[in-house]
Amino acid sequence: MKVLSFDRKEGRMKLVPEVLEDLWHLERVLEPGDVVSSSSTRVFKASEAGEEERKKVHVELQAEKIDFSKSASKLRITGKIIGGGPEEYIQIGRYHTIDVELQKPFEIRKEWKNHQIQRIEKAKQSSKKPLIGIVVMDEGKALFATVREYGVEFGPELNSRISKGDEKFEEKRSQFFGDVMKQVRDMKVGRIIVAGPGFAKDNLKKFISDRDEELLKKLSFESCSTAEESGVYELLKKGVLSKIADEQRVQEEFSLLESFMKELSRESGLAVYGAEEVRKALECRAVAKLLVVDELLRKDKKIEELLDDAEKTKAEISLFSSESEAGKQLTGLSGIAAILRFAIR
Repeated sequence: MKVLSFDRKEGRMKLVPEVLEDLWHLERVLEPGDVVSSSSTRVFKASEAGEEERKKVHVELQAEKIDFSKSASKLRITGKIIGGGPEEYIQIGRYHTIDVELQKPFEIRKEWKNHQIQRIEKAKQSSKKPLIGIVVMDEGKALFATVREYGVEFGPELNSRISKGDEKFEEKRSQFFGDVMKQVRDMKVGRIIVAGPGFAKDNLKKFISDRDEELLKKLSFESCSTAEESGVYELLKKGVLSKIADEQRVQEEFSLLESFMKELSRESGLAVYGAEEVRKALECRAVAKLLVVDELLRKDKKIEELLDDAEKTKAEISLFSSESEAGKQLTGLSGIAAILRFAIR
């Protein structure tokens, strides 16, 4: 994310989303009632009999609906037009949709909360980091995934359909490894972790080293128990990303949730969940770390008040993506939890 300017007093921020994750962060920051302005196009008809023309305009609208489309790489913001130009192409009060796209500047005007500004700051730093890919594989298949800010995005799955009794086993295995290598080359990431049970990953390593030493430099090899989606999450829980990146949101979520669950299972009194229990802990200034699912924050204004209280008591606030595995687990625990500095029994 690139922030071009920010006037906290007027609530105006001009920015440019640079990567897909930026659009996801913006969806979480924007709220109904916020004012968004950007270049766009409007259909214009010079006369009743004339043909429709699409004209370039600058539109300012009050947001009512905010939708992030990963597949289209767009953030669609719909609301009533409150300003813009040229005047002849702008109809105040009519509905319009602004498509916020990568590398396209736009402006937000809103009452900014501290945690929202912190989220933008995190997005600024995160967009500079290369993405990390994961391949979990065995002799039968390879599953591809990309670790993104909002969670794990699973890609294609390749199947070898070979057995050791096959008289063309070596030939078919080489073909399978070749297909895997091609898919690895096509992954738009900085580094790639290849993992799995058995020797398939080791055999792939030798296969690639004989053919493409530059590609091999992008790869790290690890072990996991399965070539399924659960194998990817197993790697994240093990903390393998820390070998490659200093900070990765998804791994941070898993690590925080694991710390919380450990205290909860120990019945140490240092873990509470649910809005009411968290509120009591905040009143006692006992909260060290506050864990909140971002979707809950958008739906429940009372949670916003708890975040304000947490900021006042210097608690560390971590927003979990509702789409990530750790976020889904936290949602199952009411969507809000806290690790305490001291027990408040």
